[in-house]
Amino acid sequence: MSEVAQPLVSLVIPVRDEAAAIPALSEEITQVFAAAKCSWEVVWVDDGSADSSRTRLRALSSPHRFIAFERSCGQSAALLAGVLSARGEWIATLDGDGQNDPADLPRLLAKARAESYDLINGVRARRQDGVLRRLSSVIANRVRTWVTGASVSDTGCSTRVVRRAALLTIPRFDGMHRFLPTLVRMQGGRIAELQVNHRPRANGRSKYGVINRLFRGIRDLIGVRWLLARQRPWHVVETSVQTGDGVQSPVPADPTELVSSEFSR
Repeated sequence: MSEVAQPLVSLVIPVRDEAAAIPALSEEITQVFAAAKCSWEVVWVDDGSADSSRTRLRALSSPHRFIAFERSCGQSAALLAGVLSARGEWIATLDGDGQNDPADLPRLLAKARAESYDLINGVRARRQDGVLRRLSSVIANRVRTWVTGASVSDTGCSTRVVRRAALLTIPRFDGMHRFLPTLVRMQGGRIAELQVNHRPRANGRSKYGVINRLFRGIRDLIGVRWLLARQRPWHVVETSVQTGDGVQSPVPADPTELVSSEFSR
């Protein structure tokens, strides 16, 4: 597929030491989006891998491209770098280990566009992780919901589609990838969920354990709760346009299309 000026969707995939998974996942993505018949690209972000991930990424052809960090900066930094480099109106995200199924993304994208959602988050119906990992995720989801308010039921699922414009306005911090639905909703975005597939890890090992996720998660929860507490809603009820003679002409806002956003002070 030839490169286009602005693809409809950009897939952003952070990877760290996932060399074994990259060839199969890239081929799978190409097949899925060739069948979807929409313009697309993939932005892989190598988060300081110590294996041959970067060599594997160099071997990919357009519309696959990549960014490489000198050292590991974390998943949030990798995600942000990919979003800033992406050219699509929509951003789709996957983990680089192959557990997320790219075949789910066209369905999420179709729902978001048809129903004017800003973010559609996946819900892993049958998680292919160990008991301890599943239990820790259940506890983490419930704690996040209790602290930040209801957003989505599976905040740890990386299969999602979101407007790029919505991601560009959210607060940026280390750990933000764990709170994307909450942060998009905080800015006035509409969010929804769909069940998605989840597959066993075929290669490598998880970068996250129960302990390191616990303490980082508590720290980030405190920060996000503070952000939510500082929000003040504002509504545009009237605006104006510049006329040909330089006069500001007031334009009443359509009450069915009031602009609702959030202002942090």
